[in-house]
Amino acid sequence: MADQFDTMKAVKRLGAGLGIAAMAMVTPLVSANAQKIENPVAVFSGLDKITGRIISFDVYIGETVQFGALQVTPRVCHTRPQTESPLTTGFVQVDEITLNNEVRRIYSGWMFAASPGLHAVEHPVYDIWLTDCKLASSVPPPEDYAGPPIKGTVAEGEDPLAGPDDGLDTGPGVPRPKPFQG
Repeated sequence: MADQFDTMKAVKRLGAGLGIAAMAMVTPLVSANAQKIENPVAVFSGLDKITGRIISFDVYIGETVQFGALQVTPRVCHTRPQTESPLTTGFVQVDEITLNNEVRRIYSGWMFAASPGLHAVEHPVYDIWLTDCKLASSVPPPEDYAGPPIKGTVAEGEDPLAGPDDGLDTGPGVPRPKPFQG
């Protein structure tokens, strides 16, 4: 009986050792895929609960933009290459301007675009959440911008989130009338 117990312990140790060795082999592959792209522009959506309007706005890293009574300042905004699964994250600080003109920090932390309901700023009047990170914006950068390099510019009136133009000038077309059956 003692021999069986010792054999079982040896098998468990061997299994644990093989598990650790397997983890050591997989770890370099995981870290190679954890590549981040540092973006100069964070894209937010904001909900004004009084009017019911949702507004999308671009903010450069380190810039402070006011949305209602809230001031939004992104510190970093990371995405992954298109060849990997999407993961958009940003470290954001949000301050509230009170009725006494005092500035009070109400949020400082990471936002994840994939789960806006979990990592959004929920205020009695305004909600703000991260939707994307971009390399360029149609909004000009602030004069004292010192964040990640801006990659190109977006032309006025161009939708930076739209895909490439397919070259077709026609829409889906006019539907045909149903044949009359009488």
